Amino acid sequence: MFEVVIAGFIDSLQFSNLLFVFIGVTAGMMAGAIPGVNGPMAIALCIPLSYYMSPMAAIGFLVGLNKGAFFGGAISGVLLNTPGTPEAAATTWDGYPLSQQGKGEKALRMALYSSVSGDAFATIVLILVAAPLAAVALYMGPPEIFALICLAMTIIAGLGTTSLVRGLIAAVLGILVGTIGMEPVSALPRLTFDIYQLERGISLIPIGIGMLAFSEIIIQLERRLKYGDTNRTMSFSDKKEDRFISWREYCGSFRTIIRSAVSGTVVGALPGLGAPVASFFAYDQAKKKSKDPDAFGKGKLEGIAASEAANSAVVSSSLIPLFTLGIPGNVAAAMLIGAFVIHGMIPGPLMFEENAQFIYSIYGSLIIANIFLLGVGRVGLKTFCKLVQTPAVILYPIIIFTCLMGSYLAQYSIFDVGLMLFFAFVAYFMRKFKFSHISFIIGFILAPIWETALQQLIISSEQNPYMIFTRPVAIGLLLITAFVVARTTLTAIRKNK
Repeated sequence: MFEVVIAGFIDSLQFSNLLFVFIGVTAGMMAGAIPGVNGPMAIALCIPLSYYMSPMAAIGFLVGLNKGAFFGGAISGVLLNTPGTPEAAATTWDGYPLSQQGKGEKALRMALYSSVSGDAFATIVLILVAAPLAAVALYMGPPEIFALICLAMTIIAGLGTTSLVRGLIAAVLGILVGTIGMEPVSALPRLTFDIYQLERGISLIPIGIGMLAFSEIIIQLERRLKYGDTNRTMSFSDKKEDRFISWREYCGSFRTIIRSAVSGTVVGALPGLGAPVASFFAYDQAKKKSKDPDAFGKGKLEGIAASEAANSAVVSSSLIPLFTLGIPGNVAAAMLIGAFVIHGMIPGPLMFEENAQFIYSIYGSLIIANIFLLGVGRVGLKTFCKLVQTPAVILYPIIIFTCLMGSYLAQYSIFDVGLMLFFAFVAYFMRKFKFSHISFIIGFILAPIWETALQQLIISSEQNPYMIFTRPVAIGLLLITAFVVARTTLTAIRKNK
């Protein structure tokens, strides 16, 4: 086993892998720095490019892209008070006041160091706990997997919406779309409406690009037509103490960074909660435990450290449920499933038996990406700051062209381009009516696993509906699911009253 671990880490040091991880981190920081562009959106656009890479280089590139985008979102948040990613919103509360004082570079350096620290902590936890959890997951049968996915979908249903019911509706619609194509048992087409292109099912690429990228462009274009361009000017102080973080300042926030990294790791390992939850929770805890809570929101470095350490810890920790159970921890991890499938691998506990060396090469890529994040961030910080003022007339045509070409190149199909546009407008109206398009995407991704587990459960039980109640773990998971639904419903009723 030790030889496999060493071989995996050595594979991650190949020049091609190092190059693609570096490109991914750099491109991710550039994408995150542009308001409205985020990690999942960048991953969706770049998955078609991974067709032409080796599996290790492709996953390393996408992981680096995600890591870079998480930090890049803080750049526009600090400088323009417009977070490039949702999880960077808490960073703006102290980052933007510092930017108004001419200390924007100082705030971004604290964000960078905190992001690297939080991500390093979560990566270590991932390496230590993923394999043991996967060994336990191997003993889970169809009833447990079915109940676990029901619980995960219930939790994920709360993403991007204030109503659990709307989230569940979106998730169920995602599962319904995921069942389009050949039925696995009878091999008969279903829900194809005599459209032969649908017999092979719907690929993740057009749905991901359409719902994450193209729909965002539609919304931003609508916002600009309504409110106009809101570009602002930026100014930086020339004083050294206003530009750099001293060792004393970093050590002064170290306890907050570790506490926030722990919070982000725990939140990221729980499917569905996501980086925004980790970021806001860590900021709230840092403020409560601070000796000077009134300074938060006025330019306190500790607030930036809490937010960035927590949301960056989610990047690696969200891979824990993906590698151990095959269930994505957030939408970025969900998009990574598409890349794994493209290269012939199914995320889950069997990966540690069938592709153990590849798993450890991914761990190596995570560590390397974190090192590159620190290096690229330190050297190119001023350059990335200029990207926040990229004119929309340049940016939007590039993204639209990338969306069209990315959806076409996946299977060289014009039909997929049409699907991408269709789901872009579906996501647009879902967001308008407060339905979670993220729940839809994750429901679509989990549909094959959920359906397979359900079919295996029915076949093994000989159509006995009470068979699942003979499995204690499955009963426990279903009871937790019912508790989450009941508690959320009661909370909503109390708020309405």
